[in-house]
Amino acid sequence: MLDLIILGLYYFICFLISIALWCGPKDLHSSSTGRPEIEPDGLIFIGKEEDIKKSQRITSKINGREIVVFYHEGKFHALDSRCYRKIFACVISDIDGQACIVCPWHKFKITLETGEGLYEGINPLEPSPTPKWQSKGVKQRIHKVTIDNGNVYVSPPDFSVSFDSDYFAELYQKGGELAMGK
Repeated sequence: MLDLIILGLYYFICFLISIALWCGPKDLHSSSTGRPEIEPDGLIFIGKEEDIKKSQRITSKINGREIVVFYHEGKFHALDSRCYRKIFACVISDIDGQACIVCPWHKFKITLETGEGLYEGINPLEPSPTPKWQSKGVKQRIHKVTIDNGNVYVSPPDFSVSFDSDYFAELYQKGGELAMGK
C-alpha cells in the first residue's frame, strides 16, 4: 500500500513539473517582433546565464520548435523539448555515470550530453547474464550551447542529419498538443 502511495506521489510530482514547464516562460529570447534574436554569428539568444542557473532549465522556441536548456552540475545542455516520444516534463537522473532525462510517461532515458537513448539489457550468452546499460544510439536532437558575456545562446539546428525526436518536434510544431495525442 505504501508503494502505491509513493508511486502516486511520484506521478503527481511529475505532472506538476510538466504543468510548470508547459505554463512557464516560452519565448524569453524573442524580440518585440516575436522573432528569435539571431546574432550576427548565427547564434540564437536564449536567456541570461544567471537566470537559467537559478531555474535549472528554461523552455524556449526557435522558429516554432521548442527546445529546453538545462543547467546541471555546472554545465548547460540544450535538447529538443519533446523526447523522441512525448514532452519533457522530467527529472534528471544519474544513470551509469551519465546525466540523463527520464521521460515520465515512457521511462525512456536520454543522455543530456549526447542525446543517446539508454536501456538496460542482458547478454544471454554470458555465463551469468547481468543487466548493463547500453545505447540505442542518438535519439534526441541536441543543440550546441554557447555562453558569452553572461548570455546563453544556442546554435541553429543542423537539419542535414535527422533524429527520432524530429518527428515529434515537427508534429508539435504543426498542431501543438492536440496533434501529439496520448
